[in-house]
This record gives sequence, structure tokens and C-alpha cells, in this order.
Amino acid sequence: MKLTLHEQLMAATFAGIIAIFSQIILPIGVVPWSLQTFIVGLSVTLLGRKVGTWAVLIYFLLGLIGLPVFAGGASGVAALFGPTGGYLIGFIFTSLLIGTMMKYTEYTYFWTITANLAGFLLALFFGTVWLKFAAGMTWPAAFATGFLGFLFPEIVKAICSGWFSVLLIHRLPQKFFSV
Repeated sequence: MKLTLHEQLMAATFAGIIAIFSQIILPIGVVPWSLQTFIVGLSVTLLGRKVGTWAVLIYFLLGLIGLPVFAGGASGVAALFGPTGGYLIGFIFTSLLIGTMMKYTEYTYFWTITANLAGFLLALFFGTVWLKFAAGMTWPAAFATGFLGFLFPEIVKAICSGWFSVLLIHRLPQKFFSV
């Protein structure tokens, strides 16, 4: 994968933005909302599949080497192999899915929201499967805790991410983004 200096700088910048937004946790209801998935979706929607996925990989690697960039300041291999590690791994596949969907569709509210929703559901799937094995839960318990508990917040974040992406793409210079 060959990236221009501009694309590398955009990926690094958005990896930092993902790290910052991952620390924002809203204590709403039983399941606290993190803005981590919102900014992952926004990054990939704005930057495209290649650069957006690279941004997510940089973010992932920063956390893996020990920088406290994951939600709540978590980091390292322990965070990866803990109960929430599946969501982190799922972000890589989420970015590939959102980027691929946006590559073949138009940047309309419908398609950006649909792509983000599909990507976020994929992250929930990865997180739920991982949670089942990492926490030793039954399938119904893992589904209720790891999927259903996050479904409404992820729908809201997908709508916001898709809407905000279209807003930015239509308002900022096209040379700013890779799409």
C-alpha cells in the first residue's frame, strides 16, 4: 500500500483524533457511550477505505504498544485480550466495510448512514463473539451484554457519523479528503 505524504499525515492526524474521542465517555443509562466508534466511522467515511483504515490501524498499534489511547485510557496487550478486545479488532474490519461501501456508493445521507450502521454492527458482532470467549459467557448473555446493550447507542452514532460526514464533505475543500 503506497500512500502520499498528505495521506500519511491525514491518517496520523485522524489516528490522534480517534485516540482523543475514545476518551470521551458519556454515562448515559446502563451502558456508557464512548465516542470511539463514532469517530472511527467518521474518519473512514471522510478519508476513504485506504487512508481511513490506515488511520484505524495506527490507532490500534498505538494502543497495542502501550499508549493509553483506547476507551477509558486502556492500552497494551491486556486491553486487546480483555473482554473488549473484540471491539478493537472489529474496528479494523469496520473501517474496511465502511470504506468499501462508500467507494461504491454516493456520499448521500442515506448511504453514509447505512455504511456506518453496517460497520458498527460488524464491530458489535466481533465484540460479542470475543466477549463470549474472553469472559466465559453463554451466547445469550454475550449477545445481551455485548450486542443488545450497545445497539441503540451505535444506531445513534451511525446516524450522527453519517450525517456529519456528508456535512463536512460538502463544506470543506475536496483536496482535504481522499474520497
